[in-house]
Parts: sequence; C-alpha cells; structure tokens
Amino acid sequence: MDIGIDLGTANTLLYARGQGIVLNEPSVVAVHGDSRKALSVGTEAKETIGRTPGSIVAIRPLRDGVISDFEAAEEMIRHFVRKAVPGRKSRTRMVVCVPSGVTQVERRAIVHASQRAGAKSVHLIEEPMAAAIGAGLPVSDPRGSMVVDIGGGTTEVAVISLGGIVTSQSLRVGGDRLDKAITDYVRKEHGLLIGERTAEDTKVAIGSAWPVPGSNGLEERTFTVRGREKVGGLPKTLLLTAREVRAALDEPVESIITAVLATLEECPPELAGDVMEYGIVLTGGGALLPGLDLRMASATGIPVFVADAPLDCVVLGAGKCAEDFEGLEKVLQAV
Repeated sequence: MDIGIDLGTANTLLYARGQGIVLNEPSVVAVHGDSRKALSVGTEAKETIGRTPGSIVAIRPLRDGVISDFEAAEEMIRHFVRKAVPGRKSRTRMVVCVPSGVTQVERRAIVHASQRAGAKSVHLIEEPMAAAIGAGLPVSDPRGSMVVDIGGGTTEVAVISLGGIVTSQSLRVGGDRLDKAITDYVRKEHGLLIGERTAEDTKVAIGSAWPVPGSNGLEERTFTVRGREKVGGLPKTLLLTAREVRAALDEPVESIITAVLATLEECPPELAGDVMEYGIVLTGGGALLPGLDLRMASATGIPVFVADAPLDCVVLGAGKCAEDFEGLEKVLQAV
C-alpha cells in the first residue's frame, strides 16, 4: 500500500493509492500527563484543547512544520494510518511532505517517526513542490510556476521549473501565527485573554487581509469573543470588528508578502517573465483568508489565484507521487 501524507502543523491528511484522500484530522494528541499514554488522537483530541484537567495534556506534535514531540508524532501517525487504511499490508511505502527549510536532523526525525509507525520505506517531498503538483501546475515543463503554500506553521514560497525548485523561501509564519496575532491584539488593545481556539474562530469568521466589501457587507461584520479579563480575571464578552481583526493580522500578512517579493527578486529573468504571464497560485489554509490574493497582487503587480481545494493541494501532490511513483520519483528527496 502506497500512502501520501501531509503531516501538517494544524491538520494531517492521508492519501491512499487508488482511494484518494482517506483522512483529514487535526494534528493533536491527548496524553496522560504522567504516563504519557495516548488517550485520544485527532478530532477527539482537539476538542480537549484548553479544557483538560491537570492529568491530561493536549499536545500538538508538530510546530512550525516540524516534529516537536517525537513520541506523540509517532503515535499520531500510527493511529491515523491504522484508521485510514485498516488491514493494510505491512510493506507500506509513504510519501511524506516536509517544509523546504527543514534541516537534515528534522528530516531524519520525520523519517524515523514514520518508520516507527509502520512504514517499510519513506520518501520525502518538499511542500511547495507537492502543493504545485496538487494544484495542477506543469512542474515538469520548462516554464516558471510560482506557488505560495500557507499552512498552519509555515509559508512556503517557491518558483518551480523542470521538476525542481529554482528559488524558494521558507517562512515560519502560518495559520498559527495569524491566530497568535489576534490573541496578542485582543490582550493589548482590550485587556482580554482569549484562547487559540477562540482566535481561530475569529479569524475564520471575520478575518481578512484587504478591505473586501461585498454584497454580504463583510466590512461591517462583527464577531463576539469570550475570555477572561487581564486585570481582575473575570469572564468578559467583547465585540470585535472585521477592521480590528485585519489590523491585528497586518504584521504576519506583511511578512508573507515580503517573502514573496524576496523570492521574485531571486528568480531568473526568464522564469520571472513566466510568473508575470501565468500568475502566482495560493494554496494551503491561509489561501482562504479573504483579500490575501488582492493584497499580494497589489504588492507584486502580478495576478494571484487561489487554487481549487487549496486545503488539499499538498496531500494531493503527495498522493500523485504515490500513484505514479516511478514517473515522479525525481521530485522526491533523498534521506
């Protein structure tokens, strides 16, 4: 059985050869604080974040796209593979996505965790390459294709041609950083402490990177958050506006734009001309942030498009490698 895995900071997706995407769950493991025994994994474990007693700890095994808790990551991969592909043969070949900026030590940690979870062989593919393949870009052609993959922990910016990454930037800014920006803003401006789940809900509800008023009156939208007062510690309710949330997200969004501009500056002139003609493609959960494409297009002067099913592009790219391993073997990374 060949499996493609998008081992993401926020969510893990699995693609099984011949079956398509078979799993999409949060990258969270709930463990007993003393014994470190895993109690729940994935969706069930995410429900416990911020709500666990002292004896239970909800762990996110990956931070910034790399493994931060090896044992929890191993248990998570094993659980997901068993759940998604029950009764699989032991000779499982895995294609696992990794950020382009990870070190050799971090690469080996991902390979080792996958092997301990039951993989017979592990092959790595860089996330921007997987995202480009999943988005349907002609990565094997002698044409420059630019992809910006904004995940939970990292943003990967790359120009790809002839099956390789010509120039790239790996930025440890993603959905988590956007959530933290909202948390920090609410604490600083309103003296209210909110959790990461509340910040994420706020981002999804009224977050934006550019003023995008429309028929639904997005600019006038508000969202109610509940938290605890910084001074006094009492529960409090606050009404946030879309304008406030956009201001809170400005710094991390600007970091992403800066990385895109830096990548374009390093791009060979011929490939830069291709990017100008065919545009920039956004993938990952961050691509769904309203107005990000408009802001990036304004900053670069290049058309920007959001890929179809941006959340699935990376795992679809890994899955295509699993489906056509020999044909796409040259885009995989040696370990």
